[in-house]
Amino acid sequence: MSSLRPAAVAGAFYPAEPRALQREVDELLDGVERFEPRFSWPKALVVPHAGYIYSGGTAAQAYDELRAGRGAIRRVVLLGPVHRVAVRGLALPGVEAFETPLGRIPVDAQGVMALSGLPQVVTSPQAHAREHSLEVQLPFLQRALGAFSLLPLAVGAAGTAEVVQALERLWGGPETLIVVSTDLSHFHDYDTAQRVDGDTAARIARLESGLDHAQACGATPLNGLLALARARGLAIRRLEVCNSGDTAGGRDRVVGYASFALDDPRQAVSREEAGAVLIGLARAAIAHRLGLAQAPRLDAAVAPWLARPGASFITLTLDGRLRGCIGSLSAARALGEDVLANAEAAAFRDPRFAALTPAEWSRTQVEVSLLSAAKPIRYADEAELLARIMPGEDGLILEKDGRRGTFLPQVWESLPEPREFLAQLRLKAGLPADTRLSACRVLRYRVIKWKQAAPQSGAALQ
Repeated sequence: MSSLRPAAVAGAFYPAEPRALQREVDELLDGVERFEPRFSWPKALVVPHAGYIYSGGTAAQAYDELRAGRGAIRRVVLLGPVHRVAVRGLALPGVEAFETPLGRIPVDAQGVMALSGLPQVVTSPQAHAREHSLEVQLPFLQRALGAFSLLPLAVGAAGTAEVVQALERLWGGPETLIVVSTDLSHFHDYDTAQRVDGDTAARIARLESGLDHAQACGATPLNGLLALARARGLAIRRLEVCNSGDTAGGRDRVVGYASFALDDPRQAVSREEAGAVLIGLARAAIAHRLGLAQAPRLDAAVAPWLARPGASFITLTLDGRLRGCIGSLSAARALGEDVLANAEAAAFRDPRFAALTPAEWSRTQVEVSLLSAAKPIRYADEAELLARIMPGEDGLILEKDGRRGTFLPQVWESLPEPREFLAQLRLKAGLPADTRLSACRVLRYRVIKWKQAAPQSGAALQ
């Protein structure tokens, strides 16, 4: 028995050269224009499995949802239909790892053991050897999650209850992601496919589990997921529905694609709850440094999302004027640690200001901004850049020749005209005023922000 399942469709469904594959996947993920910062991630995804030129953009809509789970999702249970080798039941691959041009992914041995004793679970290296429905998901998962273990199931003839039984054993907690790979209808003309797939998508959105293989080639694993999601109270979001006629094919015979995210409401964090916690942490860090409060504590039991990677900016104002602003542009450490460090830095190490004093503290307001992942804006010239940015919503990062500057979206309040906004951002980045924007790299992000008024004189919020 081989210990490795090598890549079988690299060079056909996606690039075989590692750098080209990484670049293509990253470009697809960067092309997803949903910028809302997230505290949680889906429990399950439904994704298509055609070549990336056809369905890669639709798949990226789902995989972009996992950004907040990087480092926290440690296992992926991946189910897809067999296309080449018939099998009865759900087939394990009988190997220790899968390989793509981006590296090896270990098979989850504990998950394999958890399925032992289920008669519908078999081992079939042949079913996996050339199966693309699972393989095409792996580069997306590698780029979105980093390191993880994989439990791959090639699904053949099986009942919904049999799929549910297997998923129940593998469900786990937030560390486990379920992914079902399926396309929608096949080889209708464009208008017919739109009608058929629209109906199928509506049924999926209602968590109906009676789909057939004319509606979705992966109906067997999909029905199992939808039935279990309904039983467990998951919520579902439709991300994108299209077909190959919308992407890279003709419109006479098309294949339908869709992506959905399924969320566990028990993992949700409200904005109000998050804001109260983050403002409290930022103020406590500053008050502690001033000798007015005890050291803040990061309680993972109360707010486990603080341990997940996050990027924040802390802005201080004194009597309505800027008094300090320091932050992170990428999620390089736990969000709680990031807020504590940036709050202290904004108060005491912003090079534009002297250190904050106890006398000023009672008149100081603290604002916490949580940043989304920054994504590059593609543009040919300044006119196209100006047309693409969203005043009042976009935070911008401008980069050139090793220099970088950023303005939070809040800066639009004082610089509402886009040309002036970009002109001042060039100066903040340390670039000459006549630097051509077409020679720069510009990225955008969005923020959720919370602002709390200063405590009453003599008091300190901890």
